[in-house]
Amino acid sequence: MCGRYTLTVSLEEMMLRFMIGHTSVPYHRPQYNVAPGQLVLAIVNDGEQNRLGELKWGLVPPWADDPKIGSKMLNARAESAADKPAFREAVRRKRCLVPADSFYEWKTRQDGTKQPMRIVMRDRQPFAMAGLYETWVAADGSKLSTCTVLTTSPNELMEPIHNRMPVLLRPEDESLWLDRKVNDPARLQHLFTPFDESLMEAYPVSAAVGSVRNDFAELIEPIEA
Repeated sequence: MCGRYTLTVSLEEMMLRFMIGHTSVPYHRPQYNVAPGQLVLAIVNDGEQNRLGELKWGLVPPWADDPKIGSKMLNARAESAADKPAFREAVRRKRCLVPADSFYEWKTRQDGTKQPMRIVMRDRQPFAMAGLYETWVAADGSKLSTCTVLTTSPNELMEPIHNRMPVLLRPEDESLWLDRKVNDPARLQHLFTPFDESLMEAYPVSAAVGSVRNDFAELIEPIEA
């Protein structure tokens, strides 16, 4: 699963990298430990330009009786999302990018304990995780906009660390993922291939990242494993 990530680049860098239109944008500060249930930055395309907004991490389907179901919808398996009632419509019509510049995963040591690892691009540039979003309407008419991150099988870098990894989109594929005119899931299947491991690296970081209360720059510093 993908359960923690970072987004430490500036808002200006993000807008340039993801070609975000100059509309109103949310406040952003460097985030070193983004966690489920939080409001996260996400990018959608409105048919004319990319737009940046906030979604709560943990997708709540429109038909849900209780929004607490979102805590179980942090990730969606890319291989089967188009067939699952919770994600079926979103795969066809409500796709987003979740920008990040690393994600964390926990590697099991020989003694059974776990070592948190930070996974980054070798060039340290931000990237896009493939996401889905939905809007849930409460009985009083209030709306809750939420998202989930798609996962796929691991590449060679990730395989010793975890049996899943987020779907990371190549920059040249991001526009297809956001294209609202594309509603045939078959046209998107090739995007779910594990990302090229030669462009990535992983290193151990402090166990302090395990607490969602911690959000400071030292979390991303490499340590001796």
